[in-house]
Amino acid sequence: MKLTLVDKPIDEISADFEVILVVDKNLEHKFIKDSDKFELLNYKGDTNLLLLESKRLYIGIKKLESDQIRKALASAYNTLKVYNITNFKVASYLGECTTKSYMALAEGLYLGSYEFNKYKSEKKKYTLKEIFISSSEFSGKTINLQKAQNGLKFGKIIADATNYAKDGVNEIPEIYTPQKMASEAEILAAGYDSVECEIYDEEFLQEQNMNAFLAVNRSSVHPPRLIHLVYKPDGEAKKRVVFVGKGLTYDSGGLSLKPSDYMLTMKCDKSGALAAMGIIKGAAELELPFEIHAVIGATENMIGGNSYKPDDVLISRSGVTIEVRNTDAEGRLVLADCLSWAQELKPDLLIDMATLTGACVVGLGEFTIGLLGNNEEFKLEYKKVTKASGELMSVLEFNDYLRELIKSNIADVSNTASSRYGGTTTAGLFLDKFIKDEYKDRWLHLDIAGPAYLEKAWGYNQIGATGAGVRANLYYLYNLAKES
Repeated sequence: MKLTLVDKPIDEISADFEVILVVDKNLEHKFIKDSDKFELLNYKGDTNLLLLESKRLYIGIKKLESDQIRKALASAYNTLKVYNITNFKVASYLGECTTKSYMALAEGLYLGSYEFNKYKSEKKKYTLKEIFISSSEFSGKTINLQKAQNGLKFGKIIADATNYAKDGVNEIPEIYTPQKMASEAEILAAGYDSVECEIYDEEFLQEQNMNAFLAVNRSSVHPPRLIHLVYKPDGEAKKRVVFVGKGLTYDSGGLSLKPSDYMLTMKCDKSGALAAMGIIKGAAELELPFEIHAVIGATENMIGGNSYKPDDVLISRSGVTIEVRNTDAEGRLVLADCLSWAQELKPDLLIDMATLTGACVVGLGEFTIGLLGNNEEFKLEYKKVTKASGELMSVLEFNDYLRELIKSNIADVSNTASSRYGGTTTAGLFLDKFIKDEYKDRWLHLDIAGPAYLEKAWGYNQIGATGAGVRANLYYLYNLAKES
């Protein structure tokens, strides 16, 4: 699909269809052309209205802001793609013309048009291939064409990086093993002169005493892989940012076996890893001025005669001993060793992403990421800066009362809390046990369990993977680059 910015008023552009946004039920703004039909059709401006005879699609949005624009353009594409048309046109509705505002417009179209149909015997084909974006401005202002072009370019890069992550998460566990993830990381690196990849096998993990990671892998026929991707910019890097991703290519729960209903969709337990890979892809194409690392622990959590067990004590890479009380709290064990290794890279910022706890979904709902860490200012700043990405965040706070719940009688820490309450926070506190003092204020933990994978479409997201974490982090890095 191609997005073309046209420096003409909307009425001077020839197209098969026109899309008109109705902002805050304003049925009289300058682009409205069918007001005589609204009363008959009982149209109030708060839904979609398709007028085939005039070849116009009206889409109601609450206000002019980035995520409303994303949803509107995704809805426009998915409404019109079924028709035998090749293009449609839309005016600029973004108020103040900034690069970010046009990023949102492009993201809506490219995210909304994503499909994962690899396993469909009949693949639908659409003739809709191009969208014309007019320089006509809703507010009557003249748009900055260079900012708009940059926005469309950057928005496509960010959406493509997100869709890349979706492809990996949506892939089935039979195919997407730890070795497959390692192979995909190597292919990703080969596509960019600025990206390098190192893959480490189980022998390396043993040398590194990554015993928590290895324990999770013990009953899988597929050996584990530690994946290290590095993007380096031209010239001196302004910061070193390290992302750590949970890469459970499948999670049965281990001996603490999940009920069958909960095993379904567990291919999504690699979402944190794919988000980290997507960030590397986006960073390379955006040419960000930072050295960016992705550290990924890839394994399965399966069941067998040699499975690690509840009551085991594991000695992690950092030397912290872990009492296993539930083998289905495995992601934090992999992350514990990966975070320990990642800190050897001496990051200025350290961010991990994981589909870590069902408690996060219960507490925050399916659409919101849990944001945890020690530095309250960092968390609030991160949430503020990433809001424009459209990814929803809720800040959760650590406290010493919850910290008491992960104490163990026989080891340094337990991998589950002694109470069922506050599970997202106690999981974050478990990870905090493996963060060195000098990095505690530079570290964030993103629990993406809610929005990473849903069995229903929402907003501009299809059923399945959403690439949670990719956009938020690329927006954060993009903003950081402008400030540097």
